This record gives sequence, structure tokens and C-alpha cells, in this order.
Amino acid sequence: MSRLVIVVEKHSDWGSYYPSDNVVTATQYLREPIDGGERTHVINLCRNYKYLGIGHYVSLLGEARGHRVVPSVRTISDLRKRALYGLDVEDLNQKLGHFLPVGGQDTTDLGVLVYFGVTSYPALQDLARQVFETFPCPLLRIEFERDRVWQISAIKPVGLHTLDDGQEDAFAQALDTFSKRLWRKPRARKQFRYDLAMLVKPGETLPPSNPRALKQFVAAGKELGVEVDPIHKHDYPRLAEYDGLFIRETTAPDDHTYRFSHKAEREGMVVIDDPTSILRCTNKIYLNDLLRAHKIAVPHSEVLFKDDPKQLHELPAKLGFPIVLKVPDGSFSRGVVKVDDEAQLVESAHRLFQSTALLIAQEFLYTKFDWRIGVLNRKPLFACKYFMSRGHWQIYNHSARGSARAGGFECVKVDDAPADVVKLALRGSGAIGNGLYGVDIKKTHDRTVLIEVNDNPSIDAGVEDAELGEELYLRIVRELLRRMEAKRNGVSA
Repeated sequence: MSRLVIVVEKHSDWGSYYPSDNVVTATQYLREPIDGGERTHVINLCRNYKYLGIGHYVSLLGEARGHRVVPSVRTISDLRKRALYGLDVEDLNQKLGHFLPVGGQDTTDLGVLVYFGVTSYPALQDLARQVFETFPCPLLRIEFERDRVWQISAIKPVGLHTLDDGQEDAFAQALDTFSKRLWRKPRARKQFRYDLAMLVKPGETLPPSNPRALKQFVAAGKELGVEVDPIHKHDYPRLAEYDGLFIRETTAPDDHTYRFSHKAEREGMVVIDDPTSILRCTNKIYLNDLLRAHKIAVPHSEVLFKDDPKQLHELPAKLGFPIVLKVPDGSFSRGVVKVDDEAQLVESAHRLFQSTALLIAQEFLYTKFDWRIGVLNRKPLFACKYFMSRGHWQIYNHSARGSARAGGFECVKVDDAPADVVKLALRGSGAIGNGLYGVDIKKTHDRTVLIEVNDNPSIDAGVEDAELGEELYLRIVRELLRRMEAKRNGVSA
């Protein structure tokens, strides 16, 4: 059995339509208990989908709960940057001459609304359908401009609350039709080459691989007959020349690393980190919901809402002190603070809320080290102990003078790592996908809990390769090669 959930930001946004048990506010949806037993379709009609805003979290946590959400987080991310969606509308621009006037009038710009792929302009219906298939979003405005020829100038999400009476009627009809249809995904294009692009950022402060490791990847490629070519941010236009993309730069869903990953996937290339893994791993609140939905042990946690100060006062009774506060998209221990009393809690939460609508609060679990289990294609790759920075409670101490200071490490054979740690790592990474992950786990005397799954794990020469040596790099490149060969042969990797 399946259910439909329509999410609005405010009750008043649905005021022009018949009341329905299917309609809930964003806050109600985000607070509802996690239930993975019922197939759920979610239509997110929040007023906007800005990064880390309430509408963004509806789609983010909906996907963590296994719900089918429109728009998806990927669609939201794609629409945010014109440099990204411009790639997809490039083919569509060639069709505009058939739909729009080519001369004889004063109009130099116009826009049309698209409701679930439907528009009120019959001549533009085919175009509206194609845009929706590329960017599945309930309400879109396609804007055009003319400079000798018509072009698409922007594709923007639109809030339900901005519609007039006639537009509300058109939306209601489109919604009724859409809710009865199967969801569709755009087909990917395929490219077939045996060249691997490795995206790196020269001079990055905390890169996922140091220079020696990057050279090891190149050497492993040569041994296996794969050309591993380091590329940089400015090489984006030539990405499609390669058959695969291996990202060795810190990833984020709102910068060029995601654009590279997204384009690579659309071009039919093999890619690690894939866009889905980037989106799933780079938000700690999403991860927490996803792992809990899969019944994977995590620290006791609470999601904090910016507009609910009452939560802060209730938090100590739920988690006790110390409490760890985390911004959703921090990396390398950044954006994470430990508070020891209520005054610190209020001050730190106020400061962190400046950049996000939600925070995650977790119980503090002291261990001398964290386990990091590397996982590749659902199999363990390496096992490391990351010790806390000297005199600090985290692996990285960003308060130290100068650059960030890290604690020590110890690599062991995977077979020598605790069995429950390895098993938990495989379960946690399996909830993300089949790429390359680094799973952080804390093991106390009576508990083993998963802290986070990293889509872009550290592979440093002299650290993660301390046990396997060059074999570590060969295994990673060999897996990429296996996938490229599967692509060439037209079989599933």
C-alpha cells in the first residue's frame, strides 16, 4: 500500500483548495515518526528550496526515510546553479524557434509557468514536458529572452502561494493528473573511453589525498592500462572526453565538485563520488535519519529547529552534558562544537544557526580513537584507528595555532579489526550506495555506533595505505576499470 503526502510551508498556502488529510505542513512532516514500512510519495510545495532551508530539508529527510520526493534533492541542487542546468537546456534551446516568434514584435523577454510538466500554452507543451523530465519540480517558471533569437534565460522553482486564481485552477488539475502517473527518470547518455579524469584542487588545505597518493593513483592506472589524468576546476568543459571521473577534492553539493559528478553521470561516465553519494553523505541530519531508518546504531541524537528555542532547554534532560552540536554540512571536524552547560549550549546554537535552519545535537561519547573503515563496492578496503588530536576531543583540532592539527593513526588488517565494527561499516555504507566510502565508528566498552559515512574518504600515502601499500591504489583503480569495461560491454556494473 502507498500513500501520498503533500507538504506545504504554511496551512494558508493550501487555503484555496479543498482540505485533505494528505496535506501537512513542513514542520509536521519533518517531526513525524520514521516509518519505513509504507511506500510514500511526497510532493514538496514549500515556498522555496534554498540550501539548508525548510523546503530543502523536506526533500532531504524525505529521501532519507525512503520516500519518493518531488522535487528530489538532486533536482533542487541542479536548479540552484545556472551553470549546471544550462547544460541540460542546451538541446532545448534549438527547439525554441518553433515555439516563439522570431520577429515583428517588441517583446524581448517572457516567461511561462509549468505545472508538473504541463503549461497553459499549447505551443510550448512539448518544451514544458522536456524541462519537467529534466528537472522534476511541481512548479517551475521558464523564462525566455531574445537577442536576435529566443533562448531560455532561467528555470526557477515557484511558490504555490504566489499563484493567482486561474493559475491555481491549472495547478490543481495538473496535480490531480500527476498523482495518478508513474514517475519517470531521464535516460543517461553513454560515452565509451578508457581514460580516467581525477579531479584535484592544488593547494587545498585538507585534501582527501596528499600529492604522494595522487601519484600512486596515476602509477596504478599505468599498471592496469588506464590513463589517470589529474584535472582541475577549469577543465569542466572537457570532462566528456573521459570515460570515468574519480573525485579527489573535498566534495560539497553546492559547488563545482557536484557539478562535475552530475555531468559525468549524465554523460554515461563511471564516477566516484557519484552525485547521489555526495548528496547523501554531506549532510549529517540526512545521514542520521537515513541510518535510523535502516535501524543502524548511531549516537542518541536530536534535530534542533532554529525557530524552536524551547528545544534547547529540553535538550539536556534528553542527552545530558556534554552535548555535541553539528552543522549539517561540516567536514574534517569543522562546524562541530562540544558544550558542557546550558549557557554554552544557547550561545553555540545561536552562532551555528546563522548558517542553517536545522542543527543536529548528539550525546558525547568519549573514545581515544575512532575507527575508520574504508569500503569499496560494498566490501571492506582498509581499517584505521584515528586518534584524537593531543589535548583535544576531536581528530582535527582547528583551534590549534596555524593549520589544523590531527591526531595519530594506526592501520591494521581488516581481519584484525573488530568484527562488529566492520559489519556496522558495511551496513552503513550500504545504505548510501556502492561507491568508495570512509565509515567512522566509535566503539566503547558496551556500544558500537556509527558516527558518519564519508563519500570522499581520505586516501593519504603513509596513512590509509600503511597496511596495503600500492595494492590499495590498485584495488580502487581496478574497480573503476571494471565499471568502465562493464559500460563498454553494456552490462550492469
